[in-house]
Amino acid sequence: MPDRKRTEAVDWDDLRYFAALARLGSLSAVARSLGVNHATVARRVARLEAHFGRALFDRRPEGYLPTAAAAMLLEDVGAMDRAAGSLLRRLDTVARIEGRVRVTATPNLADLLLAGPLGAFAAAHPGIEIELLGDSRNLKLGRREADLALRLARPRDGELLARKLGRLDYGWVGTADWAARAARGEVLSLVGYDESGAALPEARAIARRAAMGAPVAFRSNGPAAQRAAALAGAGVALLPQHLIDGIDGLVPIAVDEPPLSREIWLLVRRDLAKLARVRAVIDWVAAAVKDARGLLERV
Repeated sequence: MPDRKRTEAVDWDDLRYFAALARLGSLSAVARSLGVNHATVARRVARLEAHFGRALFDRRPEGYLPTAAAAMLLEDVGAMDRAAGSLLRRLDTVARIEGRVRVTATPNLADLLLAGPLGAFAAAHPGIEIELLGDSRNLKLGRREADLALRLARPRDGELLARKLGRLDYGWVGTADWAARAARGEVLSLVGYDESGAALPEARAIARRAAMGAPVAFRSNGPAAQRAAALAGAGVALLPQHLIDGIDGLVPIAVDEPPLSREIWLLVRRDLAKLARVRAVIDWVAAAVKDARGLLERV
């Protein structure tokens, strides 16, 4: 029976990360170059090594050194890169990617998920102008307030094209002191939303706890401020995974609530989806969400 892993197609993006690591020698350098986090680079390379069934790098204190197997693979990747460059040059004579594209998302997704990758996109396409709008309001694509929108709910507007990109998980967190209180069965103070966010799924989960007698010690209209309050010890917060991953001072809190996840959707007007510059940004944003999966979802 053939080895299933060997017969499955290689993810070409994994090869891009592999080649960058071979060239730059460190996870952090590749992360800066591609506008992602170092965990994404490590995960991509590990997946490629698992696919081929052998180590591609020697992990040493001075950096990542390609193995003999990696040197052979680099020859093929180089040929692929040259072929891709030739193709792009030919395509460039047909349709240049230029003009303005306005992208909107919630402030924390805009700042922590999209800003780096879209900055890299702008650097790679000198004719493009990216406008990234971090706004909690639902800016109207139909009114041309934005060209693309990243949303945390399935759209209801049938006039828009929608593409599901992934999910965003949430977790209850607080200081170690609040974790100890939770273990003793004490009533937990909460960090929650003001009235402007009352309809959000995370706000409703907090409201259920409050209805059972838990006091809300701090309210805000955004998760960044809620995280700061939780770090200061105000109480227990329900925050998106990418805001709490690796944050010193916050630990998971056991709360009797079902796990919360929200879907990530990319929306675009049908007429704009035909434009080369918009199609290119759509693909780039989709790749950014895919690369950040380990940051957005619980392991």
